[in-house]
Amino acid sequence: GVSFSTSEKMALARLLLAELHVPRIEVASARVSEGERDTVARICAWAEKTGNLPAIEVLGFLDRGLSVEWVASVGCRVINLLAKGSEKHCRLQLGQTPQEHIEAIAHEVERAQQAGLEVNLYLEDWSNGMKHSRDYVLTLMKHVSRMPVKRIMLPDTLGILNPYDTLSYIHYMVKLYPGVHFDFHAHNDYDLATSNVYAAVKAGAKGIHCTVNGLGERAGNAALSSSIAVIHDQLKCSTGIDESRINKISHIVES
Repeated sequence: GVSFSTSEKMALARLLLAELHVPRIEVASARVSEGERDTVARICAWAEKTGNLPAIEVLGFLDRGLSVEWVASVGCRVINLLAKGSEKHCRLQLGQTPQEHIEAIAHEVERAQQAGLEVNLYLEDWSNGMKHSRDYVLTLMKHVSRMPVKRIMLPDTLGILNPYDTLSYIHYMVKLYPGVHFDFHAHNDYDLATSNVYAAVKAGAKGIHCTVNGLGERAGNAALSSSIAVIHDQLKCSTGIDESRINKISHIVES
């Protein structure tokens, strides 16, 4: 039920990038509305002037170039493509065979490259894929790991993971594909998102997705404040994020 105005999104983008020094932010989904198009265009114009444009990302879809065109048209240079990380999602949601889906991903990545966009790839429902259709995940990875994709993002889309599963699954991926940059995207359905973030970083994930105050679908995502504290204090890793600014932005988002 939360919807930010253009001015609110602009303010949050500035705070996250210029004050907190968050490495990157996903600011919108492509093709939502004309209002969203205007908002993202304004954020990208500000980001370009301040040297932050590479940090701005937009979620896009396998829609035969429509998302790619939308993202390029607003001045963004990074698209996060949404692919299916479980065979169930691939066959039942899309009505595609795994091979058809792989071909669709390859075509979309090529379109994005031709448009001058950097590509990251979500494997939606990856956690269920690892649990119930691991051969599908491995077949998908065999192909997408060879594509010009900067980051492969591993979501626990339905929030089913616990820290033990997260540690096992991420370690499995990192061991098989040591040259791939993996991000982990947690959901908080069992109130385990922060614990799963800890396990993912421990297992070798290079990036963590989180939100201010944990806002997100259903029970939310991993909270920025908790994730940063765990990464800095428990895991002794560095992020470049200024913890002293987190309280300020948490209150602004809350209000």
